[in-house]
Amino acid sequence: MKSLKYIVIALMVSSCNVLDVKPFQQLPDEGAITDAGSARAALLGTYSQVQDYYQLNFPVLGYLPGDNVRFNGTLNQYNQLDQNALSADNVITTGTWTQLYQVINSANNVLAALPSINDPLLTAAEKNQLLGEGYFLRALAYFDLGRGWGGVPLILKPTRSVADGAGIKRSTLAQTYDQVLADLTEAERLLPETIIRNRAVKNSARALRARLHLYRQQWAEAEAYATQVLSLSGYALVSPYRAFSTAPFGSAESILELTYSIADQNSQWNNWYPSALGGQYTLQPTPEFITQVNRADVGGNRNAALLGTVKVGTTDFVYGNLYSRAAQRDDPAYILRVAELYLIRSEARARLGKLTEGLADLNAVRTRAGVPAATATSADALLLAVENERKIEFAFEAHRWFDLVRTGRAGAVLGITDQRKWVFPIPFNDIAADPDLEQNPGY
Repeated sequence: MKSLKYIVIALMVSSCNVLDVKPFQQLPDEGAITDAGSARAALLGTYSQVQDYYQLNFPVLGYLPGDNVRFNGTLNQYNQLDQNALSADNVITTGTWTQLYQVINSANNVLAALPSINDPLLTAAEKNQLLGEGYFLRALAYFDLGRGWGGVPLILKPTRSVADGAGIKRSTLAQTYDQVLADLTEAERLLPETIIRNRAVKNSARALRARLHLYRQQWAEAEAYATQVLSLSGYALVSPYRAFSTAPFGSAESILELTYSIADQNSQWNNWYPSALGGQYTLQPTPEFITQVNRADVGGNRNAALLGTVKVGTTDFVYGNLYSRAAQRDDPAYILRVAELYLIRSEARARLGKLTEGLADLNAVRTRAGVPAATATSADALLLAVENERKIEFAFEAHRWFDLVRTGRAGAVLGITDQRKWVFPIPFNDIAADPDLEQNPGY
């Protein structure tokens, strides 16, 4: 690919100042990362951009094409996702692609500027921390691009003009994941060995590495990195299920969560709640999911946390309760949590033939949910049990669709046998702006 014209233009139009920070920190338009204050503000700006894409767009890509959620509305961009019939100009996929590259560009600015800053207020330890967070956030964005679109253009320097994108061809998925690994390796080296729930630290990098290795079918590495985090006393499953999503936030289950506030709201609840509760009710749990989660041997006590009911006249409306604090609108978005690491390790151990240990990991999650222990006696049975557990445990988080794609099960479970539809289309405007940018087959 000779240029990334549309990506660059989108970045420049949507964020003339790539260091934009919401809601309180703001650099002037002519500002640059030159001292401790501007470096801190720039890094917070990168987190803010991650908040933007994890508030709604990316989670929707993770659950709406799957079988837990359906769309109850008329907007075509949602219907396309629900029906697995995407076009290259779909507003959600296009918007998410742009948001992800905004995160990358913001992180690139931080990574480019920090090494040359000489400010007595910026200690070596803090500089390393900010650099590590920049590498981590870039890794997260490239990982999410890879699992959604396949191999993508790897932009590793700040993009300030159209010319900055020249000569960067689209990479393969393997090369994209190689870059994620390189960034996570550097992030782990630089980040502090501490426990912070809403900023990246060493264990955030280790947990994301466990997920990356799972996607790459590197079972021993996935097991090892999940174990590194699970072996620490500061991380544990909390009971009951979803206790991690009630205030005060930052429970022992949270490895990395995105913090919102009244001034910087998480508005995803609005898509789930019925109008009687102030919402639009455009995203709904499917009838099949409602039946499953209400089964004591499947959902356990999770149904009370995942489903809500409101009566309007004589009609009961069942809704998905992704976030339970609509009045406050400050619920976090969860990027990494302990339950995922248990199920990553269970799946990896099943692949490695460690059935007893893998079953114990699965049952740790099931026990917390009040579900009877699984009794899988073969690797295949354990893998299916893990798949079904992830379906319920992460029902409305950004996992179900990507799980079925990475395991090759989207055809068997969803009936989507055309594997070209297992990745999203590269935005039409990018293709139109640069004929050397290859579209994913089938679009």
